[in-house]
Amino acid sequence: MKAIVATELGRGPRGLQYLDVAEPVAGKGEIVVAVRAAGVNFADSLMLAGRYQTRQPLPFSPGLEVAGTVESVGPGVTAFVPGDRVLAIPAFGGYAEKVAVSAERAVAIPADMDFVTAAGFPVAYGTSHLGLWHRARLRAGETLLVLGAAGGVGLTAVELGVLMGARVIAVAKGEAKLAVAKAQGAHHLIDAEVDDLKAAILATGGGVDVIYDPVGGALFEAGLKCANFEARALIIGFASGDVPQIAANRLLVKNVDVLGFWWGAYADKAPAVMADSFRTLIGWWQDGRLKPHVSDTRPLPLAAEALELVLERRSTGKVVITVGD
Repeated sequence: MKAIVATELGRGPRGLQYLDVAEPVAGKGEIVVAVRAAGVNFADSLMLAGRYQTRQPLPFSPGLEVAGTVESVGPGVTAFVPGDRVLAIPAFGGYAEKVAVSAERAVAIPADMDFVTAAGFPVAYGTSHLGLWHRARLRAGETLLVLGAAGGVGLTAVELGVLMGARVIAVAKGEAKLAVAKAQGAHHLIDAEVDDLKAAILATGGGVDVIYDPVGGALFEAGLKCANFEARALIIGFASGDVPQIAANRLLVKNVDVLGFWWGAYADKAPAVMADSFRTLIGWWQDGRLKPHVSDTRPLPLAAEALELVLERRSTGKVVITVGD
């Protein structure tokens, strides 16, 4: 079969190759998915740099989320049969025509959910929903500050925050990206390059109760200065490349919680919590309450281009790789 393969670390998308590789075999508790689409994430670039939370032995294919049909099932699998339509979250290997994945990491998708939508669904919506619902305990009537609000996870945080009843402040770079956040329901829009971000946030009507931060750096520092009493700061990632240093005295004075959040850990540590989240999200999608935003697609041989769109911040929402016709 064909796959996008990294044979060395540190070269980013330019080091990826489109190669023939051996087809996967479903082991105990696994299924093999014939991939029709694969979501592209910033974390894929961290894998290629050797800086992700887990490191894969070379050579490997990146890719943390796929959608397609079940081709085969391994011993002990009873939840799926060949032909089932699924989304799945492999530990890696999604940029390929087929991938083996634990059956516990797969969820059946409705017949009317297309594969491109499904492939861009798990990481972005899963991260935002588990983060806001399970970790940050966002409540209706609270104020949610979303940094990087037009990116893959940020845009879903805007949408879900509105759906959960929060007042949502979206911070993104430039009018075009802010317009995307507005279309997903953001109540207040702030350009990330405004001269005084703290003042701009407070000018929307006061401080914030939850900070959703996939960016880090100066944006996080400004957001933390706007925290209300007992606010929760949710650390999603550091797309800016700048890991902020948090002043503990600021947390003490306002009783602020800073919450680290790696969504992928739940697949192994608390799969039941992740499954509950997916059931909620798919139910909302079926009810027409979620409107996934895919800004671009690329075929599998051009996967490097797809990843570059994300790294160079030329995309909004999700970028998805398509496989096959």
